[in-house]
Amino acid sequence: MERNIRLFSYLNFFTDFIPYAPIAIIYFSNVSGSFALGMSVFSVVMLASAIFEIPTGIFSDTIGRKNTVVLGAATRILSAILYAIGGSYGMLLAGALLEGLSRSFYSGNNDALLHDSLTQLQKEGDFHSHYGKTHAMFQVGLAASALLGGILAQWSFALVMWISVIPQIITLVLSFFITEPSVYTKEAGNIYAHLKESLWQFYVNKILRYISITSILKYSIGEAGYLFRSAFFITLWPLWAIGISSMISSAVAAISYYFSGKTISKLGVQKVLVGESLYNRFVNLIALLFPTIASPALMSTSSITFGVGETSINKLLQLHFTAKQRATMGSLNSLAGSVAFGVFAVLLGKFADAYGARNALILTQVLLFAPLIFYRLIFKKERL
Repeated sequence: MERNIRLFSYLNFFTDFIPYAPIAIIYFSNVSGSFALGMSVFSVVMLASAIFEIPTGIFSDTIGRKNTVVLGAATRILSAILYAIGGSYGMLLAGALLEGLSRSFYSGNNDALLHDSLTQLQKEGDFHSHYGKTHAMFQVGLAASALLGGILAQWSFALVMWISVIPQIITLVLSFFITEPSVYTKEAGNIYAHLKESLWQFYVNKILRYISITSILKYSIGEAGYLFRSAFFITLWPLWAIGISSMISSAVAAISYYFSGKTISKLGVQKVLVGESLYNRFVNLIALLFPTIASPALMSTSSITFGVGETSINKLLQLHFTAKQRATMGSLNSLAGSVAFGVFAVLLGKFADAYGARNALILTQVLLFAPLIFYRLIFKKERL
């Protein structure tokens, strides 16, 4: 189980070592011909993830955590290859479909695997600390690859896309070394009853519903805005420099994730989440309302609260998930977030086509004030 935790760091690093990430919206929009169609590639990723969330979550709970990780890595390789072949909007959509399948294999399963591994070590109380440190490696991977992608894109988008296949192959190799935890019993009964019980938990637990809605809003609106912001940065910085902004953002987010356990233990979940929301809105709105050459760098610094905020939300979710349905409940939450993202991303692209990239990003920041309403409802009961 100790090896599982170490492997999580490596798996997370190589999963998000994606050189094309900082220029993805530029590449997708160039191939498809508009911001709306470019964002629709991301939408297909999330909608495909939503479609597959339930069966893959149940697969994890009924057949095994390790096998689910292996399948997630294998489908991610195929997705990266289709993106690299590129050349047409249809090929991008095919890659997006497989990326969505890969995400669904990972979503509820990987957090459940980490939690189960810690439970077997009798360290489940340290989940938020280990979650933050292992998830920091996602951001380290993005930071390490961001500058490379921006520089290589100057010569060839195709080169960037093909290089991005290699880390996914490494991820697949690493996944075979995972050990299956033995602290949970694989459910071999009726999968429909299992799904019904998971849904029932959201119905009877009002606080869980509020937490879930908050995570869905933060993910769908925040992630769409993050993926789209390169379309705004390119109006202020040259293409090669876009990777620098992404590198700064991911490096800062990695630090936030790494120290999230200590930060949450010291300040508490409530102060972290409220502070994150207020700080991010202030920094991003200043950068967008008064655009200068410094705006991309300023927006990148808002990532200092990203890791600790995500860890806090996940801590709240895991506290309210049941042991037998943990992966399935995580997948249900991801499903809703993916559907919301799929819808919002296309609308954001259409808004940007009509009113410009900057105004589209301002809209996302205004909408992201909504989680503050739910924090008030959640922390009437929770004292964390």
